[in-house]
Amino acid sequence: MKLAFKIQYKGTNYSGFQSQKNAISIQDKILKAFNNISINDLQMNFSGRTDKGVHALGQIFDVNVNEERTNTQWINGLNSNLPPDISIVNMDRVKDSFHSRFDAIDRTYSYLIFNDQSKNVLLDDFYYWEQGNLDIDKMTEQSQCLIGKHDFSSFRSLSCGSKNPERNVKKIEINKQGNILEIKIIANAFLQNMVRIIVGTLLEIGKNQIKIPLKDILESKDRKNAGTTINPKGLIFLGANYGNITSLKPEKSPLIRI
Repeated sequence: MKLAFKIQYKGTNYSGFQSQKNAISIQDKILKAFNNISINDLQMNFSGRTDKGVHALGQIFDVNVNEERTNTQWINGLNSNLPPDISIVNMDRVKDSFHSRFDAIDRTYSYLIFNDQSKNVLLDDFYYWEQGNLDIDKMTEQSQCLIGKHDFSSFRSLSCGSKNPERNVKKIEINKQGNILEIKIIANAFLQNMVRIIVGTLLEIGKNQIKIPLKDILESKDRKNAGTTINPKGLIFLGANYGNITSLKPEKSPLIRI
């Protein structure tokens, strides 16, 4: 029997979702929670490998189990064995062929920015603080050239191991409420650090620190032409889209007015 779970987590104190040597990951904590309820030796698939410090509102993972329990028993049993910064929020019983990564139609990330002269310490774990004035219209206009299927070599980490740099960006939204700015990107998949580099580049464009048009940066396929890889703390994985499996759909944007 295959179960798919939707989880939320605060990524501040973790090396990312995926298990790694000599580091604490979200996956490690989840597997330990299963062990504590007598479910061992699990093989886990997941929808997105979030980096160190990145948060999630709709990460999906799936596992095969032999034991029958109600949905409430699974959720409550796991949550009682998870730390307070990780939480199971939903689950579904899916086909044996379901795969959290390969069945995802697209994925959605949100990057949150606190744009003000003074820092708000209560937001420090979840928002990037930007003091400079931003030309939002310019950022929005130039960002639209990224929509569609392109080679995103200019916007991936130099250590990215993906053999194919092409990704299909379906939507980019830049929204502002008060002094909170959100950059939301939907794509079929993402390269390593792709969202953080795009956001860093857009912020530099918004501050007129980059004179090269974003379209030219994209077409150059050269990481050196893009902006900085911005801090991960403002990045939130909203989730993956699996079509008609509505229980696992991405979460709404966490944009709030301050």
